[in-house]
Amino acid sequence: MKVISTNIAQPTTFIWQGKEVTTGIYKKPTDVSIFLGKEEVLGDEVSDRRVHGGEYKACYLFSANHYPYWRNMYPNLHWTYGMLGENLTVEDLDEKQLYIGDIYRLGKAIVQITIPREPCFKFAHKFGSEDVLQQFIDHGYSGTYVRVIEKGEVKVGDTFEIILKAKHTISIFQLFELLFAEHKDRTHLKLLLNSEYIPERLKKRLKFYMR
Repeated sequence: MKVISTNIAQPTTFIWQGKEVTTGIYKKPTDVSIFLGKEEVLGDEVSDRRVHGGEYKACYLFSANHYPYWRNMYPNLHWTYGMLGENLTVEDLDEKQLYIGDIYRLGKAIVQITIPREPCFKFAHKFGSEDVLQQFIDHGYSGTYVRVIEKGEVKVGDTFEIILKAKHTISIFQLFELLFAEHKDRTHLKLLLNSEYIPERLKKRLKFYMR
C-alpha cells in the first residue's frame, strides 16, 4: 500500500433543506506532505466534530483502486484525488485485509485501523445524487478511518509497514457490511462489543442489535 495523493479541504458552504451547511468533504490534492495530528489532519477543515475528526476519525483513507468504478458511475464530475473525501489516497488499500486494531507505520506517523466511513447527505450533495448513498453501501469498499498513535508527517510515496496485527477482530470490510446488513452476524457483534479499538458511540449502536 502506497500513498499516491495527500488531500485537504477548505470550508465549503451550501444550502441543504433551507439551512446553510459547512463541510470539509471537498478535498483537493496538495503538493506537500500533510501532518497527522491526534484528532485531525493539520490545516484540514473539520466542520462537524460530532461525526468527523476526533480520536477514532483523525484521518480518512480511501483506495485509488476504486476511482475507476466511481468515475464510470459519475463521468460528468470533475475528478481529482480527494473526490471521495479522503485525506490520503492509497494505492492497493484493501478493506478486506485491513483489520480493526491493526497498527501501521505510515510516513513519520503511527496509525491504527478503526472504523469504516459511512456516507452522509454531504457526500450525496457533492455527487449531486441521493442514489450515491446506497451505491456506496452496495459497493462495499468504504475506505477506513485511523487513530493516530504517534503524530507525524505523511507524503506521497510513503508506504504502510505493519507493526502489530490485532487479535480477536474483524476487517473493515466486514464491519461496513455488518452495519448495513439486515441480519447481523452475532459473532462479529460480540467481538466488536468487547473491542478496545472502536468508539463507545459505535458500541452503543451495535449493542442494540444484540437484543
